[in-house]
Amino acid sequence: MALVALLSNPRSTGNRSLLPRVRSFCASHSDVFHYEVESVEQIGEALRTISRVNPKVLVVNGGDGTVQAALTELYLGDYFDGTPPPVAVLPNGKTNLIALDLGAVGDPIVALERVLHIARTGMEGHVVERELIALSDGAEGGRPVLGMFLGGAGLADTILYCRNKIYPLGLPNGVSHALAFLAVLVSLVLGIRSAFLPPAANPLRVSMMRQGQITGRFSLLIVTTLHRLLLGTGTNGYGTGALQLMVVDQRPIPLLRALIAGVFGRVGRDKMDGVHFERGDEILIEGDRSSVILDGEIFQAGPGRPILLKTTAPVPFLRLAA
Repeated sequence: MALVALLSNPRSTGNRSLLPRVRSFCASHSDVFHYEVESVEQIGEALRTISRVNPKVLVVNGGDGTVQAALTELYLGDYFDGTPPPVAVLPNGKTNLIALDLGAVGDPIVALERVLHIARTGMEGHVVERELIALSDGAEGGRPVLGMFLGGAGLADTILYCRNKIYPLGLPNGVSHALAFLAVLVSLVLGIRSAFLPPAANPLRVSMMRQGQITGRFSLLIVTTLHRLLLGTGTNGYGTGALQLMVVDQRPIPLLRALIAGVFGRVGRDKMDGVHFERGDEILIEGDRSSVILDGEIFQAGPGRPILLKTTAPVPFLRLAA
């Protein structure tokens, strides 16, 4: 039995430089079973093979799309006999939000060493449960896509703008994200529309089941089951349910309020004009050609094609900080 199974996607951007170090680490640690896939379509077969070595921990090494595909297959594929092993995520990718939520930051090899140490010495106090977001079009019998962080409205447009216009410049991630944020502020404050700036968000209707609707144009739409939102803490005190919803009107002042609250760790704690927080177990997103991004994968709501978000049963994860 392997203590740790490591699932790597060599084609993810972060692995272009990291993978030789990962392979060297695995070669010198016989209790790590390393499986590499060439595409996310191979993840199901990878998990079927990994289940045969019965690992104590499953580690995912890849970008957001790899993590999203692995979680979907792990939850829906029933590859393991009973409860699957807890999942750890290496900090490898553009955003690393899931890794951050689980305490995996910094050098991915150091994080992998930490995972192996926990597996060897005992996982008590490190296994936590998180619900996943199940995204579908609401059709009966359809196979949902699972993840933990969804961005929509202006946030999705900004992510796509950063991915298509700024990442190709080859700048460091931090610089790229800062430039994208500056472009958003310029377009919001000055009202400038240009091919070189993020587009204006399309109107959306967001319905939190049994709690009403929010309609308008939004600079941010976040739905997550992570315990830490993109801008800070969480939506404590705004209903119950694993889905945390944050929506910010497409106006400069509400966006600045939300950002300042994030800097001081007040996101979700205080009511703010133009900033909406809710918690629930089911959300409907409706719009005309409005994109949402679930852990790196793009989906689009259109006329008669709403996006439905629900929660799954809890899934075990490995938190690196006790």
